[in-house]
Formats: sequence, structure tokens, C-alpha cells
Amino acid sequence: MGTNGDRFDKIGVVGCGAVGSFYGANLCQTGRDVHFLLRSDYDAVRNDGVHIRSADGDFHAHPKAARSPGEIGPCDLVVVALKSTANHRLAELLTPMVGEQTVLLTLQNGLGNETKLSALFPDRPILGGMCFVCLNRVEPGVIHHIAHGKIVIGRHGGPPDEMAGAVAALIRSTGIPVDVSPDLERAHWEKLVWNIPFNGLGVVGAAGLEAVLAGQLDPGQPIGPCLATDALLDNGPWEQLVTELMNEVIATGRALGHNLSPSLGEYQRNRTRVMKAYRASTPIDFERGLPLELDALFCLPLGQAQAAGVETPRLAALCDLLAQLDDERKDSGSDIA
Repeated sequence: MGTNGDRFDKIGVVGCGAVGSFYGANLCQTGRDVHFLLRSDYDAVRNDGVHIRSADGDFHAHPKAARSPGEIGPCDLVVVALKSTANHRLAELLTPMVGEQTVLLTLQNGLGNETKLSALFPDRPILGGMCFVCLNRVEPGVIHHIAHGKIVIGRHGGPPDEMAGAVAALIRSTGIPVDVSPDLERAHWEKLVWNIPFNGLGVVGAAGLEAVLAGQLDPGQPIGPCLATDALLDNGPWEQLVTELMNEVIATGRALGHNLSPSLGEYQRNRTRVMKAYRASTPIDFERGLPLELDALFCLPLGQAQAAGVETPRLAALCDLLAQLDDERKDSGSDIA
């Protein structure tokens, strides 16, 4: 392999929902040998590729479709875009695709994903990537790209190195902006400033404002539709909750030694307004009856806040409410995953 992004001739993408399909389709545009590991979308992608509908320009890509990792075999780069709820399958899904020269890049939300990969593949380079992008999978093999797209990459277990630079160069060659962070954990906390309020309140908002403010659900109460970002940025009580959660996350990140700007929350709210009525991934998962990423996105950050002695009443209440909603849905038999 070479000394820059050209070293990655064969690329595997595991977790081909909105994020994996979008970035994987962009990598196809570079002429690389890109393989998608697919389940429900296998027939659509095998027969007609991946369609990206984007404000930046629609395009159509043709990755190679596989049903099993053994069909793909060892890759130069494996992009992991699974939900963190599927991390118990990492060894099964990734081992056939990881060889002596494989680099792994996880684009998963939340905390702890790189640590799990490193435990499975201790001799391989592990990179984490935070995707600041507005996407939805609208049907099999079809992704709607609404806004943004930048990725922030960091090296797990150390500062950025030549390998991180090579992966960044590869992704930049698709036209997607990439920043290489000197502190991967700081980058995670910057992303959590957005993910925790918009994913979390998007779900619990279905129970109604009074229940959320009280921090207690009424058992058996009707659950309304989940909230999109425009409803949460209402210049009123919902936006106040968004702001308070963001401030708690920023305070936690700073207590952990990450130099997060106190104005980061305002910046994130302003850039979210251009998304209009965007529905984040966790509310979509909830309405589809899929498992919620409770640990990686909410519980692990809360645990780190408590260990650092940071008071996070809104985050604690949010975790409790999400757990109650998740339990009630499972009890009703609506969890189809």
C-alpha cells in the first residue's frame, strides 16, 4: 500500500443505513473497490446500487453487495457505521474483513465504540469519526442528504498520525470536508452536545412537555409522535431544555479536561435551524420499534459526569425517561429488533 489515501484500494462498509450508505457511496465515486455488507437492502443495492438525493447534487453509486463478511474478505479499510446496539456482533461481522494491514474507522454515535474495537483487534489502527451531517434513509438503497456532511477524525489511544492523515485524505478526495482532531475524546463530547438533546428530547417529547418537565411518565399514557428539530427549537420551553442539556454536556466535557467552548451550544443550535424539521436517528428508531442507543449516547456520558462530580439533573432525568419509554415499549411487545 502507498503513503496516502491511495493505500486504501479495498474498502468494506459494515452498517449500511443512512450514514454508512452515504459515505460509502461517496467513496465509490473515487473508483475504489467498495463492498457493502447488507441485510434488508441487499436486493435493492445489488440490483440498482445506492441513490443519493442531495442538495449538493444527486448521484448514483454501485458498491459490491454482500450478505456475509466472508464474501468480502480482508479489506484495507473497514468503515463501521452500525448502531452501537449491535456492538455485540462486532467480532462476528468484522473478523473475516480484518487482515494484517486493515485500518478500522468507526462512524458510530456515542462513547465506548473505539474501545470495543480495540479490544477485538488490539494490533490494528482504530480511528473514530464524528459525522456532522443531516441524513435519512427514505427507502431501500435511497438516502436523502439534507445538509452538512463534515467528519471529524481522531486516532484511538493517541494523537493523530500518518494513518489518520491518510484516511482523512481519502475522504477529502470525495469532496467531503474532514478535520483531524488532536483529541478524539474531545471530539466525541463536541458531538454529544448535539446528539444528547436532539436525539433524547426527540424521543421523550412524544410523552408531552409536562411529563418531561416532571421527569416522570404516567404509565399507560398515550405517546404522541416524536419531535423533530424545528419543534425543539421553538424559542420556548423545549429550546430551554435543549439549552440546559447542552450546557450540562459542555460542563461535563470541560470537567474531563476537554476545552469545549462555552458558546458551543449556541453554535450547534444555530446550525441546526437550517435543517428545518429534521428527525434525528433515535426518534426514528423509537418509532420503528428498534433498540435505542441508550448506553453509548446517554448512560455512559451520564456515568462520566457523575464520576467527575458534575451536576447534570436534566441529563439524569432524560436517561430515566428514555429507559422508562424503552421498557414500556418492550413490555407492550412492540420491540421488533
